[in-house]
Amino acid sequence: MLHHVELWVQDLGRAAGPWGWLLERLGYEQYQSWADGRSWRAGETYIVLEQSPALRPGEPYDRMRPGLNHLAFHVPSRADLDALAGAAPEHGWTLMFPDRHPYAGGPGHCAGYLENGDGFEVELVAREGGRSPASGTG
Repeated sequence: MLHHVELWVQDLGRAAGPWGWLLERLGYEQYQSWADGRSWRAGETYIVLEQSPALRPGEPYDRMRPGLNHLAFHVPSRADLDALAGAAPEHGWTLMFPDRHPYAGGPGHCAGYLENGDGFEVELVAREGGRSPASGTG
């Protein structure tokens, strides 16, 4: 079982709002808060955002380089996915591949792909009700 994921961000003030909104909508609760970080917890697993003093200056985060490409989370249903994708732009997230939403991952994979202003990607996968008319699967 995953214990925690720690994401280093360049600007905690900018990152905490979008991440906090999304994680709380996904059922996480704010867990810890300190000068350089915040965390949200679901069960025994938590996600940390930290603007670490050990962060090396340089290029901004790029999910297309080696390292973390994206985090993927389950959402209960297609309706929940659509609600999150619809509200996301008001909270600092952009829907990726809008012309192919919610089947950008293929006809049998109902998911939404969001990107925040720092370039972090989140995939939201519908557990139920994500049946593709083209594939008959979901």
